[in-house]
Amino acid sequence: MASRSRTTTGLALLFGVLGTLHFVKPEPFEQIVPRALPRKKELVYASGVAELACAAGLLHPRTRRVAGLASAGLLVAIFPANVQMAADLQRKGSLPAKAVGWARLPLQLPLIRWALKAAREDG
Repeated sequence: MASRSRTTTGLALLFGVLGTLHFVKPEPFEQIVPRALPRKKELVYASGVAELACAAGLLHPRTRRVAGLASAGLLVAIFPANVQMAADLQRKGSLPAKAVGWARLPLQLPLIRWALKAAREDG
């Protein structure tokens, strides 16, 4: 079996934990779904399924390429929710929460790079 990088393993772990949280405690995720989108709970569950599928796919060499590309796409797709969270925190969050909310946004770029790197790993 081909080995996987630590970044791929870390990304799979991150998606696995967050995907599980979408089902265990969906309310915080519902709150950051952009207001214009309907059926927030269903979107949270769908993104949780997508995160769990990406996590599983990243772990196996035969599915890593597709899972890496899907992971990058998922990270782009959920970016508006992160922007919504930052905007909400700007209005009603503490100063540290505001800082964290906005600081998180550029951190999506390394995650997307990790996903694309995973897609290029031998499989």
